[in-house]
Amino acid sequence: MTFPNETAEYRVARDALLKREVELRRQMEAVAGELRALPPGGEVPEDYLFDGIDADGRTTQVQLSELFRGGDTLMLYHFMFPRHIQDDRPGPTTGSASRLPLAEGPCPSCTALLDMWEGTIPHFEGLGGNLAAVAGAPIERVAAFARDRGWKHLRLLSAAHNNFKRDYRGEDDKGQQVPILTVFKRWPDGRIRLHWASELVFEPADPGQDMRHLGTVEPVWTLFDLTPDGRPDACEQIDYSCCHGGGRSAGG
Repeated sequence: MTFPNETAEYRVARDALLKREVELRRQMEAVAGELRALPPGGEVPEDYLFDGIDADGRTTQVQLSELFRGGDTLMLYHFMFPRHIQDDRPGPTTGSASRLPLAEGPCPSCTALLDMWEGTIPHFEGLGGNLAAVAGAPIERVAAFARDRGWKHLRLLSAAHNNFKRDYRGEDDKGQQVPILTVFKRWPDGRIRLHWASELVFEPADPGQDMRHLGTVEPVWTLFDLTPDGRPDACEQIDYSCCHGGGRSAGG
């Protein structure tokens, strides 16, 4: 394998890196296999009742067991809405959430991730996936923000009236939100158990590293990993003024 005008020094270094990439691929496959083979986790303590929005845009309620929609797997992402109290990044500049106090608004990083997933959901669900995002904010706020972002495919819920986020570490003892991803499985006996959660979010990262607890499903950052400069020393924002010659939101 060679490309036009490359040097011998480049090819030696690239071949050495390619071996590391092959090993990384093997390791990723091995870890994914171990994840799939986990023994049954703890049974959910209750059939949580969430607030949601129906197909006609009206508020409704739905139980955890109903979210499986006939399948046996359910992924629930803990959307940090409201954001962490120490997050002082700018909030939305337009729309319903722009009128909220900053501490009550949505997390920019969660918003960026959900923007990325919005276009993925038709493919994910079409292939049998099942994912929803659970906020702590009232469902009316969540639905209004979704309309502002142009989200049409994401399934959004609110746990404002149950203990789900506290029980599954999506909210700490002080009520601050945590962006954990939880995966549940319904077993043949009908019992629902936790299968896996992104517990890496609670593990300290090495100096200079990102927590990467959802690193393989965050395309913005994995794209930057392939560039010469790598990941920028910056955080996601809800609105950007630098994109393609004009102001636009990440979801616009």
